[in-house]
Amino acid sequence: MFSRRPRPLPAVDQQTLRDAYSNAVIHAVEKASPSVIGVRRSRRGRTADAFDGAGSGVLVTTDGYALTNNHVVRGADRIEASLHDGEVVHADVVGSDPDTDLALLRLRASKLAHAELGDSDTLRVGELAIAIGNPLGLQATVTAGVVSALRRTLRGEGGRLIEDVIQTDAALNPGNSGGALCDARGCIVGVNTAIIGGAQGICFAVPINTAKRIIPELMRNGRVARGWLGVAGQTQGLSTALARRLHLKVGAGVLVVQVVAGGPGERAGLHPGDVILSIGGEATPSVDEIHRVLSREAIGRRLDIEVLRDGQKTRLGLLVQERPAA
Repeated sequence: MFSRRPRPLPAVDQQTLRDAYSNAVIHAVEKASPSVIGVRRSRRGRTADAFDGAGSGVLVTTDGYALTNNHVVRGADRIEASLHDGEVVHADVVGSDPDTDLALLRLRASKLAHAELGDSDTLRVGELAIAIGNPLGLQATVTAGVVSALRRTLRGEGGRLIEDVIQTDAALNPGNSGGALCDARGCIVGVNTAIIGGAQGICFAVPINTAKRIIPELMRNGRVARGWLGVAGQTQGLSTALARRLHLKVGAGVLVVQVVAGGPGERAGLHPGDVILSIGGEATPSVDEIHRVLSREAIGRRLDIEVLRDGQKTRLGLLVQERPAA
């Protein structure tokens, strides 16, 4: 009998053996992870080598500018950043914005790998979402999931709502804050910022398009300018009969509880007990709507305020001023 040697099997590329999902995640991670950094913070009163907080960040330029969360670096006396290759460098806070929970760092290093920023406005529910960060100090940890929802709102430390927040089920843990949320192409589409304690797979990221808008202001001024009314208020529901009699489009306004002395609201003639119905022709059924109207673009403009006073509508004139620095 004749025997034949078995023919060798053709070489198969490992990438061919992997499924498309795995290949997508691997590609995205290899592209984005060199730009993700670890961030450690120490506050005043701590010893020289003691750190009391840690998070993550994303390099956005080759000369060391990096995004992170404001709550990661708030009150920091000293900040260290751990690069992808393990090198540790000092970093300084260039600017911060509590209203979006974003901060901009400048690392004392150059020629760094930086992320490609994507377009968060093009995201669709169900598409791949990959989180890269340093949860619990574990460097360059990757978790993957999907975009669970879009256009969520999340309240920032300054009291304003962060709009268009991305919800994802890519697992986040303490230390992921400030890290990257990227798409299947490895482009950064969000900055991971929050989880709901006790829930499973409900995590949030500030959209990268929000960060793109405020980075130039943080570089120039260290803060984001927004309009200021100078009053304390709360949402006040109005009766159906009153709304009908006054021809109001919405059944609520903002009750003025306190007026700051010398502020734009006092100069406009607002008094405690007034109910603000609209500013600049836009209805204000909540404090959040007033925040939205008084954006940076409104600073320096004169706007009409329509208020309910003693059961009647009254029109006042407001010169919008920039909110003072904290």
